[in-house]
Amino acid sequence: MNGESAIDVRGMTKRFGDRMVVDHVDLDVRAGEIFGFLGPNGSGKTTFLRMLCGLLRADEGRGTCLGHDVINESEAIKREAGYMTQRFSFWEDLSIEENLDFVARMYDVKNRRQTVRESLKQLGLTERKDQLAGHLSGGWKQRLALAACLIHKPRLLLLDEPTAGVDPKARRDFWDEIHHLAGEGLTVLVTTHYMDEAERCHRLAYISRGKLLTHGTVADVIARERLTTWAVSGPDLPNLTAQLRERPGVEQTVAFGNSMHVSGDDAVALKQAIAPFRANNYEWHQVESELEDVFIHLMDKSPDTSSS
Repeated sequence: MNGESAIDVRGMTKRFGDRMVVDHVDLDVRAGEIFGFLGPNGSGKTTFLRMLCGLLRADEGRGTCLGHDVINESEAIKREAGYMTQRFSFWEDLSIEENLDFVARMYDVKNRRQTVRESLKQLGLTERKDQLAGHLSGGWKQRLALAACLIHKPRLLLLDEPTAGVDPKARRDFWDEIHHLAGEGLTVLVTTHYMDEAERCHRLAYISRGKLLTHGTVADVIARERLTTWAVSGPDLPNLTAQLRERPGVEQTVAFGNSMHVSGDDAVALKQAIAPFRANNYEWHQVESELEDVFIHLMDKSPDTSSS
């Protein structure tokens, strides 16, 4: 990773009718960086990705993606970016190899057949190359989709919730491959709802109702919200939750196994709110706020009802 920007955009805006879907978003992603893009469903993440890779034209905004003007040079960006959509979008009645060969033809890849063979090998697909895409499990479909995105050797990879619906091992293997690719200089912009995945990104940003609310490293994002969190364990936590949610200073209560996190952005008010409940039958201790605490805090501050 170096200081060069792969994405440097300002004021990116998209409206559908009178609805603002992406609202003057600024974003800078460095070359070779894995950048996480977080937000509730319908927050504008997918629309933003589609504007970056030229599938949607921004109504307002300026900047560059891979050195190309993000508004006027979308075709050049398409040739140098790979975009993995939320849903499996390849031909289910073609084999893995046939799908990759088709995509390679679309990009006019040189030494096409050799490139397809190398792609199959790189992602462990060689032994399954003749299997129909429609018969693949979620994890193998994911590998095929990633291979297809990489077939033309892009400089930027845009991943829209790439691990939704796959098992934990497939998710881990996928992220190991993403870090390997970033280590070779590929830039990755990925949307995700999984906090463990967000924590594997070099930096991240949070968007809600089309507005960018915060960005930085995980530590930066957590520190910026100044959230205080207490963990409590004891009997009948659902009843305790109901009572705490009525107290001033308590912004959120979130179950974590046999304990609960109670958070607020005013440390003094929160301590006063929990004071009546710090009896002998409950065990309380202050803990470091986690990314998930901050994520829920941001969601609660900005309820989202728009569509992506």
